[in-house]
Amino acid sequence: MKNIKQTILAAVGLLGILTLSVSCKSEKGNALTENKVKKNDTISITILQTADIHGQLDSHPELFWEDGEIVFKERGGLANIKTIFDEERKKNPNRTLIIDGGDLIQGSGYAALSQGRVMSKVIKNMGYDVIIPGNWEVVYGKDIMMEVMEDFDTEVIVQNMYHDEDKEPLFPAYTIKEIEGVRLAFIGINDPDVPVRQNPIFSEGIAFSGLDNSVKQLVDDIKFKEKADVIFLVTHIGIFKQVELASSPIAENADYILGNDTHERLREMIQGKYAKVTEPGAFGSFVGKLTLHFVEGKLVGDDYDLIDVDPEVYPANKQMQALVDQEKAPYKDHLETIIGYTNAPLYRYLTVENPMDNLFTDAARWKTGADISISNGFRFGNPVVPENGEPAAITRANLWNLLPVNENVKTGKATGKQIKDWLEKEMHNAFAQNPTERFGGWLVRFSGMDVDFKSQNPRGERISSIIVKGEEMKDDQYYTISACVRPGDPIDNLCRMSDVKDVKEMNYTIHDVIEEYLKVHSPVSPKLDGRAYCDYLGEYSFSTVPGTDYKFQ
Repeated sequence: MKNIKQTILAAVGLLGILTLSVSCKSEKGNALTENKVKKNDTISITILQTADIHGQLDSHPELFWEDGEIVFKERGGLANIKTIFDEERKKNPNRTLIIDGGDLIQGSGYAALSQGRVMSKVIKNMGYDVIIPGNWEVVYGKDIMMEVMEDFDTEVIVQNMYHDEDKEPLFPAYTIKEIEGVRLAFIGINDPDVPVRQNPIFSEGIAFSGLDNSVKQLVDDIKFKEKADVIFLVTHIGIFKQVELASSPIAENADYILGNDTHERLREMIQGKYAKVTEPGAFGSFVGKLTLHFVEGKLVGDDYDLIDVDPEVYPANKQMQALVDQEKAPYKDHLETIIGYTNAPLYRYLTVENPMDNLFTDAARWKTGADISISNGFRFGNPVVPENGEPAAITRANLWNLLPVNENVKTGKATGKQIKDWLEKEMHNAFAQNPTERFGGWLVRFSGMDVDFKSQNPRGERISSIIVKGEEMKDDQYYTISACVRPGDPIDNLCRMSDVKDVKEMNYTIHDVIEEYLKVHSPVSPKLDGRAYCDYLGEYSFSTVPGTDYKFQ
């Protein structure tokens, strides 16, 4: 960033001594301070961004990939983030804006049992300026989503969500913040595929529109009619689509895409043809910091940093921690109950196979007796990590973090051909080379079959082999499968696989299954065992962004 700093210093030299503040005394001797900054002065504005907090209230273990190894470090905590917010506002008073990109109210047991309400007072007191809804905000239904988000008492924006009955917007499409003559516009965009990605019943009563000409028209109007100096698209559509959008004519007059959804940790912004893209990780473990530099009201440069929310560096704000503890109290005894132990770290950061879902799908197959058990391709889950050679306790709170939707288990029968076709579709959703065709999650996980595949192959040609019970899967043979109910799906649909036969909904949930399994098998030691493998991706397959040099770390 040397060139940027040199530009700013040169501009300061040309402009001379800036009239940032003028102090004087009245006849009575009282000191008066005037802080009127004109648009032709040099200023810097700070934009802080959080994303995909997913109901995580406290510090927790976080996974990092360093020098070819997995390491775990303590990160996150809303009270710790509050400390960062306060420090950054103190560094740049009246020139700092704080944005959240959605998926605030779902993802933890505390969020689930309170239907998101545990977040209301906490977020209200965090000091956000702008919030958008994410794909999981709909999880408790439209009415509760609206109630909780309105209780934030913070400006909520989204351009493409409407009341289904009258097509009236749920929230304003955009907002403009003016700081010392500089006009900053923020447009909110949620994922239009929410009714498919989430259980369909969640978003009943909500209509969505896509990334179409209406978005471009809004950007252009804000640029030329509203005279915005900088335009931010605050999007919850995933890193792949956000990078694509940065080079799309839709973003021709946008400057930055504050991206969210896929939990990626961009430590440097990705430059598209028109806009730059950020995405600041997940679970409150990171805060993105974008600093914009202006000379004579024009943007001349920027700096970007991804701040690790390290509790040793940013201790918890005491008032905020007290509020968090207060909001957790009604649910704490139930959620902090220990349900089992693990000798091996439980984590879910790999795109293909991970120990966490190996444990869960093994438990489901043990309970149901199915040939194959399936788990959705969630990106959720704070690790559970043994320390000092002792097994780590697994609590109900951990279980909710790892499986944030607790539905009944469903079983049925499908042919080998059905399973192959379904798995090819799921692989395309995860690994399509065209980023607009990616679906947001990672590959589905399973127990009971070993799959060898080639992620780089064309659609429908990725699977090399599927082994079930020691034999190659046969197209015309039926196999029993288990998955979780997705409310709103047809009865013959299991985890997006249609036309399943002999479907039965069990009278127990997936959480019931795992608690029962842990009682019998604890302490567990789940590991990577190659049940899904691709030579190109390797054993430790962290996500990548095609066409960029981004690496997960």
